[in-house]
Amino acid sequence: MYILGKSVVFTLYGESHAPYIGGFLEGLPEGTEVNIGQIDEELALRKPSNGIGTPRTEPDEVEFLSGLENGRTTGEKIHFRIRNTNTDSSKYEMFNRTPRPGHADLPAIAKFRNHEIKGGNQFSGRLTASVVAAGSIARQFISEYGITVGAFTKSIGEVADGEDRSITDASNSRKNPTRASTKDLDSMMTKEIIEASEDGDSVGGVIECIATGLPIGFGGTWFESLDAEIAGAVFSIPACKGVEFGKGFRLAGMRGSESNDPFCFDNGIKVRSNNMGGILGGMSNGAPMVFRAAFKPTPSIGKEQDTVDLERMENAKIKIEGRHDPCIVPRAAIVVESITCLVIADQIRRDSLWNLKI
Repeated sequence: MYILGKSVVFTLYGESHAPYIGGFLEGLPEGTEVNIGQIDEELALRKPSNGIGTPRTEPDEVEFLSGLENGRTTGEKIHFRIRNTNTDSSKYEMFNRTPRPGHADLPAIAKFRNHEIKGGNQFSGRLTASVVAAGSIARQFISEYGITVGAFTKSIGEVADGEDRSITDASNSRKNPTRASTKDLDSMMTKEIIEASEDGDSVGGVIECIATGLPIGFGGTWFESLDAEIAGAVFSIPACKGVEFGKGFRLAGMRGSESNDPFCFDNGIKVRSNNMGGILGGMSNGAPMVFRAAFKPTPSIGKEQDTVDLERMENAKIKIEGRHDPCIVPRAAIVVESITCLVIADQIRRDSLWNLKI
C-alpha cells in the first residue's frame, strides 16, 4: 500500500504524529549526483505560507541514514527520515467516536483494528514531505536526460487562470505563495483563500503540471502507460479527486477533426496543437506532457457539521478545532511535481527507447 514504482521504487512510511516520517528510494544508478540544498528548497515550497496556510510549521530537516555518500548515490537503498516536531494529538481524541466528514476517519476505523485518530495518521498530508524529498532526488536524476517538470495553480475556488501556460510559467510560480503563474492571479487567489478562512470554511482548486524533454515513444502501453501510472500516483496524494490530460473531459464535446493534434516538420517532428496533453497510446508524442489534478477543499473546517456518534450509534454534531489549511492547493503543487518525477524516473529505468530517432 505504501510502495510506488517497479524499477525506481519508493516506499513511504510514518504517521503525522509519529516521531518520524520517511522513506526508502532504490533503483537509482550508483553515482547519481544529489544536491541536498535543492531538496531543502523544494521542501520549503511545501510549507504553509503566512495568512493562507496552517499555523503548524515543521523544520523538515531530512536525515539520510544510508544510500548517499559525498553527495552521490552509492547504488544501495537510500533511507531518509524527517522528524515530526510540532504535534498536538489532544484535539483529535473525539474523532475516534465522532468521525470527521470528508476525512478517512470512518473507513479507517472500520478497516483497521485499534485505529486511533491522531492528526490523520497515515492518511495525513504530512506524509507528502517524504514524497517531496524522494521526488527531488528523482528530479535530479531525470534532469540528466533533459527532462524538466513544473506545476502551478490553475484555479482556486472561483478564480481561474484562463491562459495556456508554459514550463517557464510553472517555474516562475515558485515566487508566488499560491503558486499562481502571475502576481495578479496570486493576489486574487490569496483573497479567495482568506475569504473562505474568515467564514470558517475552506476552498479547493486545480494544479496543472507540465513535463518537457520526453522523447517520442517514451512510456508504456495499457497498464504501464505513462499517463496511467502518473494518474494513479497523483490520485494517491491526499485530497486529489480528479486527473485529466490535455483537454481532458472537454475532448468528449469535440469532433475528431478538432481534437486530433496534426503532425508537422519543424526541426524534427512536432504537433501543431496539444489537445492530447503530449500522450498517445500511453507514450509521449514529443509535445510537452500536460495534465491537471483537482484537489477538494480541506475537510477540516470551523463550521459545525453533521456526523454520527459511534458509541451511541446516533446522529451527532461536530466542530473541528486546531490548525488547518483553508486551502491545500498551494502546498500540493510541489507534491504533484515530485510524484511525477518519481514516475518518470521509474519509467526511464524500464525504457529502452532513449536513442530512438525518427
